[in-house]
Amino acid sequence: MNILVINGSPKGSYSITLQTVLYLEKQFPQHEFTILHAGQRIRAYVRDFSAAAKELEAADLILFSYPVYTFIAPSQLHHFISLMKESGIDLSGKFVTQITTSKHFYDVTAHRYIQDNCQDLGMKFIRGLSADMDDLLTEQGRRDARKFFSYALWCMKNNSHEPLPKSIEPAAHIPVHVPDCNAREVSGDRKTAASQHAKHSIRGKDVVIVTDCRPEDAQLQSMIARLQAVLPLTSRVVNIREYPFSGGCLGCFNCAISGKCIYKDNFDEFLRRDIQGGAAIIYAFSIEDHSMGWVFKQYDDRQFCNGHRTVTMGMPMGYLISGDYSREFNLQMIVEGRAEVGGNFLAGVATDETDPDRAINRLAKTLVYALRRRYSQPQNFYGVGGMKIFRDLIYLMQGMMKADHAFYKSHGQYDFPQKKKGTVLKMYLVGALLSSPQIKSKMGNKMNEGMIAPYKKAIEK
Repeated sequence: MNILVINGSPKGSYSITLQTVLYLEKQFPQHEFTILHAGQRIRAYVRDFSAAAKELEAADLILFSYPVYTFIAPSQLHHFISLMKESGIDLSGKFVTQITTSKHFYDVTAHRYIQDNCQDLGMKFIRGLSADMDDLLTEQGRRDARKFFSYALWCMKNNSHEPLPKSIEPAAHIPVHVPDCNAREVSGDRKTAASQHAKHSIRGKDVVIVTDCRPEDAQLQSMIARLQAVLPLTSRVVNIREYPFSGGCLGCFNCAISGKCIYKDNFDEFLRRDIQGGAAIIYAFSIEDHSMGWVFKQYDDRQFCNGHRTVTMGMPMGYLISGDYSREFNLQMIVEGRAEVGGNFLAGVATDETDPDRAINRLAKTLVYALRRRYSQPQNFYGVGGMKIFRDLIYLMQGMMKADHAFYKSHGQYDFPQKKKGTVLKMYLVGALLSSPQIKSKMGNKMNEGMIAPYKKAIEK
């Protein structure tokens, strides 16, 4: 069987994920593995995709192998997938699966991204393997890898795969009205000043609108223009499509200690000065390939110059999204998760699906409220769970990730429960009391009263 491995790591043969593939190649010698270094050679495939197209067409099984970068796959693999879809090659009916390595930080959204795009091409998707970076070094990890590949082969033999989603016609998107800059427009039940001279900054800072808008994307341009018109705050647009990126994140960890990117395009300085120095950030994009598109993903990945530090914590953010956002459940998880992990209040997501004018007005009003009141919310599962993964990771890697370690330490993010010995001992005592039927019967309702006593005290205060 001809197995084509799409190696999405920019590290090429030095990819940790690829080592699992090489292990499987030795364990299953009866199959032929061909490795295509899509992440490392993406510029070559942009110039000429024909060689990759031939390999894809000849494959019996296509196996995506990549590390998880910032909720999804590396931007280089994003770009390769867009080239696959643009090439017009017929991959319908081919089996496809994936292997990733990560610390399980949003690996679920990365896997779903690959699945959605492969199913767009009519491919037969087999659920993939999400491994920890160190799994291959353990007997259990090697056993899991062998079992996964045996399962993939069984699926092919029995024509078993994830069902293809029903084809749905794209929704008709509603045009956006951009108010006259010298007029006043009713926004909900209150009037919003739209004149440029009425705008002001928040504590000397403006709202930064980050976009990858193409010149021909009139709809997204109108959405941005409307937000700027109804927002009573000074704002500016940063189009990352115009930034002279040297390339996508290489995962080289050169920035781990110094915070300085190995590229010489000065993006790290630009990011901190021109974007993260604002009062709030609005991301504006049109949905491409079930995500924000490879250009935006390149911007996201290059933010690794900040390491795992939530440097914009407390800064509100919002989104202007053109496309069928209500149908993109995976993208919705990424948008919310991104805000939650970063400690950012999500002021809203305005789309052009239904009444975009009102949606943009509401986003503007909510953003102003959050900025003026310095409003934020406690993290939910997306944020708490994600940060606990990083908490443990950075603590173990503190010798290398020095900037991250210092940040986590100073912000009290090392909240290890095993260090709270008083609480642990208290729970042992409670457990001992509850395990005795005699004591439990004598306590009656005192247990519940004791549990809520501190809360009553807080309410009285």
